[in-house]
Amino acid sequence: MTKTTIGKIGRQSAVRRWSMDEFTFTYIVDGPMSLSPTRFLSSFPDEYWRDHPEALDEAGGVPMTAGGLLVERDDLRLLIDAGLGDIKFDSHYGPIQGGALLETLKSVGLEPGDIEVFALTHIHIDHTGWAFVDDGRGTRTATFPNACYVLARQEWEPLSQGIPPAGMPDPTTVVQPLLSHPNLKLVEDGGEVVPGVSALVTPGHTPGHASYIMRSSFGKRLVVFGDVFHSPAQLEHPDWGSAPDSQTESVQGARARVLSELLKDETYAFSYHFGDQPFGSVVHDENGRVVWEPVPTQVLF
Repeated sequence: MTKTTIGKIGRQSAVRRWSMDEFTFTYIVDGPMSLSPTRFLSSFPDEYWRDHPEALDEAGGVPMTAGGLLVERDDLRLLIDAGLGDIKFDSHYGPIQGGALLETLKSVGLEPGDIEVFALTHIHIDHTGWAFVDDGRGTRTATFPNACYVLARQEWEPLSQGIPPAGMPDPTTVVQPLLSHPNLKLVEDGGEVVPGVSALVTPGHTPGHASYIMRSSFGKRLVVFGDVFHSPAQLEHPDWGSAPDSQTESVQGARARVLSELLKDETYAFSYHFGDQPFGSVVHDENGRVVWEPVPTQVLF
């Protein structure tokens, strides 16, 4: 029997599930990242971490789990992003370890062939890891063979011209297979991915970073904001940047736009990197501050 809890911001995320009307969302965890606050979030003042020790893990890092969001509806199986892939190493920002996504997907009763739509928020290593796999003959093949692959046109255009963003994985692992993918769908800002799911193109972290909005038949919404925010502190302090932001002058505009969506009525959000609080809403507290309010979710494992 699964339990329903609110997790802690200073821990890696469990595999959590939350329902919104006819939608069911499951965080398909791939693996942990524990990133240095002084390197990855170097614009944060030192006193923030002194005042918020609960935001750090036992090693003093910021826990930022990687994975994909499974979106299920009667007529839909959509996966947004695909974690790190089968890798483990100490990066400049801290240790990262992927590899569990396909097993996690299997544990919730699905195989890669069951995914009908695979959408990317952006082309960074911790979101594209399982997009393609080696077929054993030196060729990269789609991990989700029956899925339409979706990417914002604004993210795709520089890639197609051979201009990779900072932080992008080896082009042979993701970009080149995308170039030859027979079922690649490029979406514009506001464009429909499938009925009930639309793209919100929010450039800044990368040239065409996309958020995605799910709308239920009863008017509720879930915003998947990718890497527009890496920490709940950035909701109140959108000028506090993240090291991989490629267009720092655009990031604050992206955050302002997403915040305006998050503060609307009946709106919830999913974050890949908010510790063990991936599902929540953005609200004003009693002092008028903009804060993250996690919602209770099922812990599958």
